Amino acid sequence: MGETIAIMNQKGGCGKTTTTVNLATSLAILGKSVLVIDMDPQGNATTSFGINKIEAENTIYSVLTRKVTAQKTIRNTFIQNLFIIPSNISLSGAGVELSREENYHNILKKSLKNIVDIFDYILIDLPPSLGVLTVNAIVASDSVLIPIQAEYYALEGVADLINTIKLVENRLKSPTPIKGILLTLFDKRTLLSKEVQKELKKFFENKEHIFKTIIPRNIKLAEAPSHGKPCIIYDPESTGSRAYFNLAKEILEKDGD
Repeated sequence: MGETIAIMNQKGGCGKTTTTVNLATSLAILGKSVLVIDMDPQGNATTSFGINKIEAENTIYSVLTRKVTAQKTIRNTFIQNLFIIPSNISLSGAGVELSREENYHNILKKSLKNIVDIFDYILIDLPPSLGVLTVNAIVASDSVLIPIQAEYYALEGVADLINTIKLVENRLKSPTPIKGILLTLFDKRTLLSKEVQKELKKFFENKEHIFKTIIPRNIKLAEAPSHGKPCIIYDPESTGSRAYFNLAKEILEKDGD
């Protein structure tokens, strides 16, 4: 049975999509069957694989509103072993629509029921919010991966995020452990990045929650989406690509693979 991982943080600009796309690609290169679910109305994960989000008809919105099954929305990418359920702006109103339904928090979990065993990993890319889409993803996931940027305000929202996860666990009886905390946009030349790293270790009593791999601030990671490719493919030798490949290997090692 595969693992579903929600990649989330309510703060924007922390590298959620970059992490989703490049981690998924790395896992696929390492031989794992991977599905990316783009649950951000901006559809950045979708375009990162060279897919025209405007022309995408069957999207995660179609699944959540039960117009089609999840199986019918899965698309191949140009990367072997890697598939995606795309997203676009149509998803922006889904939160309001879903919240009107009874047991709205279970919609994604039920929708994925018939495909979770097909893949080794399902990675869910989420918008920077703690709304209905995020709650659905937490309930549907086996674990949560939290990217945190090495910047001054980065840790301020972490407590709220952890509390939200615990609230969902307690109220909805849906345990979702933390897969790991990933430090991103790290600049080893600055004192600030090192201070954030130190504070992160203080914040989490269980140091095993923090990945050993650190994602550096890297121009190639920023360039790659404009070429419709994950950085792992765009420039596999860049420091950013090597870091995400190491993250994938660290996760597989943790999982006993």
